[in-house]
Amino acid sequence: MKAVIARDFAPLDQLDYADWPEPDVEAGQVLIEAEAIGVNYPDGLLVQGLYQARPQTPFIPGMEVAGRIIAVGQGVEGFKPGDRAVALGPYGTYAEKVAVPSKAAMKLSEDMPAAHACALMCGYGTSHYALKQRARLQPGDTLCVLGASGLTGLAALQIGKAMGARVVGVASSPEKQRIALDAGADHVCGYDNLRENLKAATDGKGVDVAFDPVGGATFDALSRSMAWNGRLLVIGFASGEIPKFPVNLALVKGFSLVGVFWGAFTEKEPDVYADNMSELIGWYGAGKIKPVIEGEYPLSDAASVLKRMLGRGTAGKLILKP
Repeated sequence: MKAVIARDFAPLDQLDYADWPEPDVEAGQVLIEAEAIGVNYPDGLLVQGLYQARPQTPFIPGMEVAGRIIAVGQGVEGFKPGDRAVALGPYGTYAEKVAVPSKAAMKLSEDMPAAHACALMCGYGTSHYALKQRARLQPGDTLCVLGASGLTGLAALQIGKAMGARVVGVASSPEKQRIALDAGADHVCGYDNLRENLKAATDGKGVDVAFDPVGGATFDALSRSMAWNGRLLVIGFASGEIPKFPVNLALVKGFSLVGVFWGAFTEKEPDVYADNMSELIGWYGAGKIKPVIEGEYPLSDAASVLKRMLGRGTAGKLILKP
C-alpha cells in the first residue's frame, strides 16, 4: 500500500510518499480502508521532532482516519467487515489502510461524510473538551475565540453557540472574519487593538472564557481582557511563540489560566471522552455544528498541505484522500 513516511525527524519536504507494508490485524484491532484522512497541526510538528511525542522512526504520521472496515481481529465485538468507522490514534493514519484498536474506533452512519467524521475527532473534540470540561462554559457567558477561522477555532465558535454563549471571533483578515460570522459568531474583530476591541465588545466587562490556540503577543492582550472569574484556555501556540504570563494578572483580575491537552484527556478519561463524542455526533445530527471542509487533497500532497497548515494559511478542515 501507499503511505506517507517520516524516515527521520526532518523538514516537511523530506516526507516520503512510498510503498509501505500493509498492517497486520492483531487481536482487538480493526483494519480500515481509508476514505478520508484528517490533517492536524500537531502532525506537522511531530514529523519535525517539535512535538511532545517522538515515535521511533521511520513512522507514518496522522491522527484521524475514516472509512470502511475490511477486517477485524480476534476478540473484536461490535464491528464487522463492511461497517463504516472513524478512528483516532497518536499517529499512523497517512496511509491507504490503517489498523487501530477497536476501542479507538466509532461506527459511522452511511450518510455521514468521512471528511466530517475526521473533523469531529481532534478539532471538534479538543474544542468541546476545552469548553465543557476545562472552562465549564455557561449559557450567557461571553466566549472569545482566537484563530476563529481555523478548524479548532470554528469548532469552538460553533460549540460555544450550541452551549448558549455569546461568541466573539478573532481572525486576521476581513475574509477570515467573514468565515467566522458565517459560522455563527455574534461579533468579529482582528488582532490589532485587540484589548480595546474586546473591551468594546463586552461593554467593559471583559471576557468570561478565552480560547487561545495562538499564543505569542496576542496572549498578553487577551490576559488583560479577562472578566472576574474568567477562564483563559491555553490550547496551543500557532504563532510559534510561547508567551510569558505575569501571574499577578490572575491575582488582581481574579481569573484562571487553564491548560487543555486533549490527547492526554482521551487516555486518562476514556469514558468522559466517549460521552463527549456522543454529544458531538448528536449535535451534528441536529444541525447545531457543521465542520467547514476547506479542501480535500491527494495523500501524496501531504507535505505541501502540512506546510499550508503550519503557515496559518487555512480556514477549516484539510483532508487527505488515498
